[in-house]
Amino acid sequence: MARTIEFLFDYGSPFSYLASLQLPGFARRNNAAVIYRPILLGAALKATGNQSPMAVPAKGRYMAIELRRWAARYNVPFRLNPYPFLGNTIMLMRGAVAAQKHGNFGIYHDLVFKAVWAEALDLGDDAVRTRLLERAGFTPASFAAAIESREVKDELRRNTDQAIARGVFGAPSFFVGGEMFWGNDRFDFIEEALRKQS
Repeated sequence: MARTIEFLFDYGSPFSYLASLQLPGFARRNNAAVIYRPILLGAALKATGNQSPMAVPAKGRYMAIELRRWAARYNVPFRLNPYPFLGNTIMLMRGAVAAQKHGNFGIYHDLVFKAVWAEALDLGDDAVRTRLLERAGFTPASFAAAIESREVKDELRRNTDQAIARGVFGAPSFFVGGEMFWGNDRFDFIEEALRKQS
């Protein structure tokens, strides 16, 4: 049986960014395939009565410290993003679904996570987003049309609804078989679950 890890993420989640950077190497070491599932974190939070850590000032301050600790441990670039688009990442997440359908997800995924959490760009600004897409070789007009398609909108909604039905309340979330793991710091447990699949 093939080993698989489902990775449920939102580009507005800094811990999803950190986890995503570790995931390719982790999957290779464990001979596992990764299934990337874009979801709307805001919808999952609302459906489950959860809220962003930033909504609790003391927790938000501590989370900023933890993010810097993890970035230092992983030796990866990280900058807190101050822009308000993080509260609504629907366009970026539709973009992920569209990129999956058009076969250029890897480029898009790395580009967006880096722009948000390494470069701290305002991807809620149409001009900034257009320049970013052009830099990566995307045609912004075609991409804009793709993310407005009914097929893309429906798939993102379906991903999110299914995630909530499976118990997802935050991101990043992972599934190995039917077992869920939440958080950037769960790779040890994910590895144990993968071993059981052998």
